[in-house]
Amino acid sequence: MEVSVKKAAPNPQKAAEQPMDTGFRIATVVFFTPEERVMQVDEAQSNGYGISSTPTRLVLRSPNPSRETYTKDVAGVPMTVLSTSIIFETMKLTTQLYAGAACPQAQGGVFFTETSIRWFLPRRIDPLIYSKHFRLLEANMGVDGRKLEATEMSARNYSLTFDDLYVIVEIPIGAAGCHIRSHALDAFLPVETPLQLQPPQVTDATVPKEKMFKALIGLVGFDVMLKNISSPSEVLSLADCIGRGFKVFDLMSPNGCSKVYTVEVPFTDRVVGQRKEMGVTIYTLHLTFGFLVLPKHAPFTATAYLRAKLEDIALPSVSVSCGDKNFYVIVKYGTKGFNFQTIMGKRMLTGSLAQQYGIMANDTHFSLIVPFSAADATVEAVELSSIKSRLDVTLRYPKTNKTIEVFSLACNFITKLIECFPNGTITAIAITLESVPSLNPRRLTLRNSTCGPTYSNDQYAYFVFTANSCGTTRKFLPNMMLYENEISVTDGLELRKLSQSKEPEFELKVFCYYDINTNQAIGFNTRPRRSEPYDARGEMQVEMRVALDDSYSVFQRVEDNPITKYLQQPLYFEVELMGSCNPKVSLELAYCWATLEEDKMSPRWNLIVNGCANSRDPVIFHSVLPKGRVHYPSNVKRFEVPMFAFAEDKDNLNRQVFVHCEVVICDVRNPVDAACNVQCSDQDNTMNGQKLAVSDYPGFKHVTSGPIIIMSP
Repeated sequence: MEVSVKKAAPNPQKAAEQPMDTGFRIATVVFFTPEERVMQVDEAQSNGYGISSTPTRLVLRSPNPSRETYTKDVAGVPMTVLSTSIIFETMKLTTQLYAGAACPQAQGGVFFTETSIRWFLPRRIDPLIYSKHFRLLEANMGVDGRKLEATEMSARNYSLTFDDLYVIVEIPIGAAGCHIRSHALDAFLPVETPLQLQPPQVTDATVPKEKMFKALIGLVGFDVMLKNISSPSEVLSLADCIGRGFKVFDLMSPNGCSKVYTVEVPFTDRVVGQRKEMGVTIYTLHLTFGFLVLPKHAPFTATAYLRAKLEDIALPSVSVSCGDKNFYVIVKYGTKGFNFQTIMGKRMLTGSLAQQYGIMANDTHFSLIVPFSAADATVEAVELSSIKSRLDVTLRYPKTNKTIEVFSLACNFITKLIECFPNGTITAIAITLESVPSLNPRRLTLRNSTCGPTYSNDQYAYFVFTANSCGTTRKFLPNMMLYENEISVTDGLELRKLSQSKEPEFELKVFCYYDINTNQAIGFNTRPRRSEPYDARGEMQVEMRVALDDSYSVFQRVEDNPITKYLQQPLYFEVELMGSCNPKVSLELAYCWATLEEDKMSPRWNLIVNGCANSRDPVIFHSVLPKGRVHYPSNVKRFEVPMFAFAEDKDNLNRQVFVHCEVVICDVRNPVDAACNVQCSDQDNTMNGQKLAVSDYPGFKHVTSGPIIIMSP
């Protein structure tokens, strides 16, 4: 292999007059193998390389092959590559020239037929071309070191053509300039067997449930190319097939001598026939595959007759309607045994969530009642007297995570967001909107930033204030007086967070009109008081503790947290109204549940619902007697949970849990509130009846105990 490189002079127009400074000498030769290998000139020469340099030319000769040459596949043609960098030095300057050569290997890119020899030379030889912008201006052909003119090539029947990848030379066998090799001295004469036709085998690999025909064609030779696919009604090129949704690909065998074609056709394509019989659909497909054998482009075909049966499946479906205060959801099962998941809003519908929405089920469907203010509903807009709420219900196939159906319904629900009472009390509800997802209702305040919500959760904030407080202004109008305030975010840190999220500002105007020219007559009479008022000295303090045994005499200390219990050990909980000395006050457990996370709104397992034990778990209530430290039994509630086992996590019981309770204070002589008047004679019915959603009642007080580590025995 020989590389010859012209050196560039400082001024190209005077290259002959100003050759490269003779003070430059070759210092180092870097060979890329393709890793770098550095040699001094004398070392390179001792390894068989010839290096010479004149003021205008550099010549590098290399044995072929040598240790520093390597093989590279260039557009399918194996080539021997020599790639170097020659570094020149003077006293003060250093320069380098890249020199390389690439030669096709003996059999690289050469194909023989009975009548001709064809060479395929890559049009772009990457080891020699570094620029991305490359254009082939001219190509010439020569024999025995002599360039041939077009007339001479035509006389010899030589052919020089181009395509996108190759420069192609074709010479007829026996043409002028060719040499015939004699086999007279060979000891054995070549023997050829006659050709035997072996059509490629077509294998039906269709899986009916995938609703896709799949055919495997092969083995075929590596030089076989699939040209088209035809049906009785049309012929499709490969581009047409891919555009129609067919999948066509080939897989080469490990030895590179053969390959298998795979063709996939959807059941929904028009070339697929179908008919129904006895509850099943039969799909049929008749295809002919057209192949070419390169380089002669000799055609042949293979035929496939495919057939598949698929049972008719009715997919589950969902419908939603609106009432005065609720969404009514009906989910039909479809084909019996079809497995699917239901997503309410963004949460998976679990057993406990379904119970919260009052699930009713039979053999064909189940129904839910979802309040418009539920956590899984989305508030789109708020108007003076209504809320536009939307419920999204998604059915999903769990095996492939594919969506079966999405149903979304938005309705306007008549709701009083602002109420103005004759005594000057004003109440207002601020609800989170879909357009402001980062808003934390707990951070909302009135104009006076010290006036926060009386009750709040992740969905809304409830404000109670008077017309002469919390920054409320008044304005005199003809025959009316207008009181105005507004609910917004005043916390600086929260405002910066919302501004960074580029969400719109949240602001709710609160206003009340009072008629100043109307007289109201009030009549009243007196009667003996039915009951003494109970304590109202500030916020009630409720505490939940875990006792060591059912005597409730010794309790787990806070410094001992987390509490560790084995699965079959009972847990004894006590909830007490602290600091109360009124026997006429009753502490009631409205709801108790357990979660895997400290957040009470995370997925839960119900223990007590509407004051009654969950029928699915043996929660045991313990009576409280006036004994020892307990002076007022009505202020204390005790219950026992023999075991914890989350239905969706039975295989991983070494988990921590938190126990939460919502409690309410009642008057034992006048339990007018539903939460204070609970009957648990039929626990199954209480589970299916109308329930008050957890934390939706402002009178509830929330307590938490945990974490409790539950271990397998």
